[in-house]
Amino acid sequence: MNDTAPSGQRHRRSARDWVVDSLMFLVALGFGLIGAMTLPGDPPPPSVPEPFRIADQLIALASCTALWWRRRWPVRIAVVLVVLSAVFPLMGGAMLAALFSLCVHRPPKVGLCVLGLSFVASFVNVALHPDTHAPFLVMFLLSAVFQGAVAGWGISVQHRRQLFESLRERAVHAEAEAELRAEHAQHRVRESIAREIHDVLGHRLSLLSVHAGALEYRPDAPAQEVARSAKVIRESAHQALQDLREVIGVLRAPVGELPQPTLADLAQLVDEARDAGVTVEFVDEHTGEVPERTGRTAYRIVQEALTNARKHAPGADTRVRVFGAPGEGLSVSVANGPPGRAFEGGVSTGAGSGQGLVGLSERVSLALGRLEYGTAEDGGWNLTAWLPWTA
Repeated sequence: MNDTAPSGQRHRRSARDWVVDSLMFLVALGFGLIGAMTLPGDPPPPSVPEPFRIADQLIALASCTALWWRRRWPVRIAVVLVVLSAVFPLMGGAMLAALFSLCVHRPPKVGLCVLGLSFVASFVNVALHPDTHAPFLVMFLLSAVFQGAVAGWGISVQHRRQLFESLRERAVHAEAEAELRAEHAQHRVRESIAREIHDVLGHRLSLLSVHAGALEYRPDAPAQEVARSAKVIRESAHQALQDLREVIGVLRAPVGELPQPTLADLAQLVDEARDAGVTVEFVDEHTGEVPERTGRTAYRIVQEALTNARKHAPGADTRVRVFGAPGEGLSVSVANGPPGRAFEGGVSTGAGSGQGLVGLSERVSLALGRLEYGTAEDGGWNLTAWLPWTA
């Protein structure tokens, strides 16, 4: 068993430690002085050799002084003082202080072992120095009860300190977990922003790609069509820059979100697609006020579907239908035919990576909905989704 205190406690004594050590010393010294006093009217004490009386007083003073090092060697000092208290009665106060300190700073089993040793020392002390006012058994029981109370007090102080330390550690862990949860929340926001970047900028850039490809494919197009395409390219590029500025502004903030569209913005989205030269039939048959999250998800579904239609089926007729009611759910259907003949062979912007549909499936899954898509019989493409809409 290591009976040496850590170096930080050995060499550094706080103001509170100085106060406690001083009180311990004074209480133990006062206990010894009270034991050495003889009140008027008391019978004379048993004949005790003068050298023993002097030794008793000197050892009691030395034991009180030893309390200043009880934190450094709690077990050694407690054991030595307990053993000496069996012979020298004036050092009983120092012995109790050492026993209390031992029970505070060492495991309970160590304190209980020293407490048992103190019971034996108390028995020997009462036998060697009987009290003329009380029977032997009464004095022994009183001494044992007093020592047990001091040891129990020390153990309770240790348990209370351990409880406070455990609560402090839990508070530290809880704070660290809260910081981790905040960081995870920020990461989720960043991922959400990344999805919004894909949806918003992908939609804008697809307009640019379609009209730029049309101008390249038909350089002899009428001036009105060229001017209209140039206008769409300019407006889409300007809007894309605006969206990019908003994204950068959000990313510079600690936590934030992009401005979120709703189902009410679907008409504007369809009008933008029509301005880009896409033939879109829009049917809105839903009744009631759609929840914000459901409407935002439906908007992103239509946006991704129109973007894919422009990229992979330019010139095809597209039909967008939104219907549903509270309690039934909101259904979104986007269907487009095969690419138009005028666009075959020169305008499609490529097969794409498929990440848009993967992200769209994840978005619908998070909304607890269903998403289905695939090739139609006529060579076109169908995309349908169902989203929950509670009553």
